[in-house]
Amino acid sequence: MADGPFTGAVERRGTPADLLVVGLANPGEQYQGSRHNVGGEVVDLLAERHGATLKARPGTAAAHDQVMVAGRRLALARPTVFYNEVGQAVAPLVRRHGIGAPSRLVVVHDELDLEPGRLKVKVGGGLAGNNGLRSLRDHLHTTDFVRVRVGIGKPPDPRRGADHVLGRPSKLDRIELDLAVQEAADAIELVLADGPERAMERYNQRS
Repeated sequence: MADGPFTGAVERRGTPADLLVVGLANPGEQYQGSRHNVGGEVVDLLAERHGATLKARPGTAAAHDQVMVAGRRLALARPTVFYNEVGQAVAPLVRRHGIGAPSRLVVVHDELDLEPGRLKVKVGGGLAGNNGLRSLRDHLHTTDFVRVRVGIGKPPDPRRGADHVLGRPSKLDRIELDLAVQEAADAIELVLADGPERAMERYNQRS
């Protein structure tokens, strides 16, 4: 990790963010409401709650902003590159917002291995075939960031995984996902206030 962006997170002029939250999603109207975009929905909700204005800024491949939440600085970002290329957007954001350690980066993403609406918070771990996480590893040189995993369930036909994640959920699953998006935002606020371990204690045991 010696040449990773965390060791060189000095680009920000001023006070660094306490937490950078990145929601994985594909850009473009055709992907709105898809299973693959629930991470972006969580960031959009946090922006709405706390008055952030997510807009593209020079030198970045993301719509992002920074706000104060209970005395802490929260940076929110929704990359404008495709899901599988997200690392190229996040590495500059880490530097720009002064994120000096992976524990101060939260990545929100959809998770095939969890039932629709299930939520898990974890620190580090494997890639589980997620190309967005692979891109993050390649650009950040670590997988030790915090993850908020929002379950979307497995496809009925495992050979059609891409169609599943890029498709829109059923009405029943959409209800579950909407609740999970709310809970994921709550969990991130808890990470900001008390750290990821506290969020894991509260949310990982829920059915």
